[in-house]
Formats: sequence, structure tokens, C-alpha cells
Amino acid sequence: MRTEFQGAFRARVIRLIEIALGVGLSVALPAFGQTDNTPPRPPVPALVGIDNSSTPPESGATPEVDNDRMMVPPPVSGQTYPIVLGSQEKSNYLSGGLSFTTAYTDNLEGGAASHPVSDISYFVAPTVALDTTTARSHLDLAYAPGFTFYQHNSGFNQANQHAAIDFEYRLSPHITFSVRDSFEKSSNVLNQPPDFSSGTVSGGAQGPNVSVIAPVADRVSNSGNIGMAYQYALNDMVGASGTFTNLHYPNPEQVPGLYDSSSQAGLGFYARRLGTRQYIGVTYQYQRLLAYPAIGRNETQTHAVLGFYTISTNRNLSISFFGGPQYSDTLQPPTSTQSAATTLRSWTPAGGASIGWQAHLSSFALSYGHVITSGGGLAGAVQQDTAMLSVRQQLTRTLNASVSGGYAQNNVVGGEVLGASSGHSLSGTASVQQLLGPHVSVVLGYSRVHQSYTDIQAISTFPDTNREFISISYQFSKSLGR
Repeated sequence: MRTEFQGAFRARVIRLIEIALGVGLSVALPAFGQTDNTPPRPPVPALVGIDNSSTPPESGATPEVDNDRMMVPPPVSGQTYPIVLGSQEKSNYLSGGLSFTTAYTDNLEGGAASHPVSDISYFVAPTVALDTTTARSHLDLAYAPGFTFYQHNSGFNQANQHAAIDFEYRLSPHITFSVRDSFEKSSNVLNQPPDFSSGTVSGGAQGPNVSVIAPVADRVSNSGNIGMAYQYALNDMVGASGTFTNLHYPNPEQVPGLYDSSSQAGLGFYARRLGTRQYIGVTYQYQRLLAYPAIGRNETQTHAVLGFYTISTNRNLSISFFGGPQYSDTLQPPTSTQSAATTLRSWTPAGGASIGWQAHLSSFALSYGHVITSGGGLAGAVQQDTAMLSVRQQLTRTLNASVSGGYAQNNVVGGEVLGASSGHSLSGTASVQQLLGPHVSVVLGYSRVHQSYTDIQAISTFPDTNREFISISYQFSKSLGR
């Protein structure tokens, strides 16, 4: 079963990347983590999408400015609110760099050990990123290979891979195609190289569950989305998207009580613009959520009809709400006390809210959601309550500080029948960044994770993890012209 899962996972990843690179490069070439020292990014408005009034035309092309173009609201876009400070007027650039991070962790092996194991790790990651904008497209590519090694526990040493693509293309004046994908292969989810730190998710009922944080353990994760939006009238838009996620632990003995999982989801929406920056609409969402515990496969299918409302007072502030009923149908495998599979059906409310604000010296993002989503390593899908916060403030011209954190309550759907553990996770990171010059910066930070999952050995034996780190990075950026 695991071989089939890995094969299907690789096929979906390869196919999505082929599509994205094939379309993206043909258009572009003519023209959680602890560190966040990326060079200035292109503007990311509160209502995400390609803004025809600001993107430049391709060389020799006629400008196609349309100030009446609608943007895709946050509850259905699946994007994040950025927390980058400073001017973001620059676009069309190639950037890269090298970062080195050393960290002390007081809980390296979790429940795989008989007592807490501490160690010092070293993380080296070169990065390269390409950002191009034309009159009809925006392409953002990032790649960071790397290596993590430990001073005393060399068995956890691992080569790391981080890759991401975010591509939008305007097929016609009123039809926009988008594709996004993020891939990670790492032994430590807390290690995120520059260009892979993001803000808070901008709200909505779809997306991976990343709240269950395993101790240091090999993991492979992938999340992708393909969508299309069509503005068929001055103030009316429809759209659809498909999403898949995968989580795989190559060495299950490192994470006793946690399991592989995957999901596929489809979404359709209608949005109406009430004013220059107000949107109201409705979405239909289908999810197929799979988990692979030791006793068999757990499958949950959900259907949800959700209304949403978004208001943006200016380009820097956006507030969104969504809510509606969600139906779930869960098929659980036989257990040691039950010889037949169990089917569970229920109706539950789903809803959430998000706010994002970005200024020259400050940024803030907050989101809350109550939805049925993937288990993220647990034995089945979960009814989840989650809240995430990101704040960043520039203190002086060369010094800034950031705080981020999250809380999640994960209740396994039918956990009392399956005998699966529910629980909660609480995590936070505080850091300061000092610029030493135009290309070099140093980050000093502290992270803490507390998790309460009674029956998950990988977490319950030692539920707290503390991590202190220092990182030094060199970054460069080369303009590719407008």
C-alpha cells in the first residue's frame, strides 16, 4: 500500500511541476521558519491576483490596463498574507544566497528515546529564486537544497530539499490561470531557509494541516493547487480549483503513533463585487482525506457550502469571513474490538476569519478556522480549531523583530471508535534580525513547542521542545529589467 502511495505521490508531483514549469517558463523567459531576510518582493495586495493596472506590458506590447478587473478574494485564493517589511516596488529579479544556522534543541528524539535527548544542529542552505512579472503573468520560483547535521546524533543527518512555485497567467482579459506547489524533504520542520518563510494563511476551508509537529524525524511533504477564475461581468466572477497534499514519514520508527496522510480537494466559487474593495460570495468544497494507520486506511469525504465576505480598506488591509455547513462521511478500518469497518456521518458548522495588514515599518496577520481537514500525521481526519498569528516590526533602520505563533485543537473524527488520540498543539517563535550590510544579516531567535496527544508516543512522552538558534545569511538580488 505504501509503495502505491509513494508512486502516486511522485507521479502527481512530477506532473504538476511539468505543467507549471512548461507554462511558466514559456511566458517568463522572454521578458515558519525562523529566518526572513529575503530581498524586497513585488507588491502583494490584500486581495490577491494579477492587477492589470500595475503590471507592466511586455516589450513591444500594447498595455492592457483594466481598472475594473476583480481580484480573487482570500477565502478562495489559498494564498498567505505577507509579513515582509519595507518597499516592495521591485519586481523582475533573480536572487540567491547562502544561509548557515546553528541551533540547540532539548528534545531531539521525542518518544523514540527513554529520556530527553539534546543536541546542537547545523543547517546549511544555498537558495536561488526567480521572480518575473509581465503584462499577463507573474512567476515566482524558489529552490533551496541543503544539509542538516548533528554534533552528537549523526544518524539524523540528512540532505534537505525545498522547492516552491507560484505562477499566475491571464489567458484572456477576464480569465486567470494559477498554479502553486510547495515541496519539502527535511529531518526538521523548524528549519526553513530564506525564501520559504511566509505569513499567515489568508483564510478559507482548504489547505494542509501542519499543526502536528513531530520531533526530529525524516519527512517528505508536498502541497499543490491549480485553479482558474473567470470574470464574466463587471462585478461577477466564478472559479474552480483543485488541491492535493501528501505527508510521508520514510522511517516510521522515528515517529511512533504518527502516520502518512494525503488529501485531494476540489472547490468552486461565485464572487460578487459590492464596491471597489468589497466582495461577497459562496463556495462549494469537496475533500477526500486519507490516513494510513497501522490497522488499515482511514478515509473521510466532506462536502461544504460556505458563504464568504471580504473587505479591503486599502491595498494594505484585508478582512475576511467565511462560514456554513460541512458534511462528513468517514469509513474507518476494522479495529481489534470490531471485525467490520465502521461508517460515521455527521453535519458540523464550519467557519473562520482572517485579517492582514501591511505597512512600511509594521505588518500583522491573524487567522482562525473551524473546519474538518486532514490529520497531518494523526490516525484520521480531524475537526480542527486553529489560530495563527504573525507580527513584524522594524525597530531601527537595520534592526527588526518578529513574533509568530499558532494554536490548534485536533479532534480525530470518530476517534472514540478508532481509539485514536486527539489533542492540541501550541507553538511560537520570537526573533530579532540585524542587518550587517546590504547583503548580510544575522538572526537570533527562540522557539517553543508544546503538544498534548496522550496516545502518540512520539509526542506524549516528552511534549515540550525548546530551541534556540542563530543564523547568518548572505543574499543578493539582480534586476532582470521591467
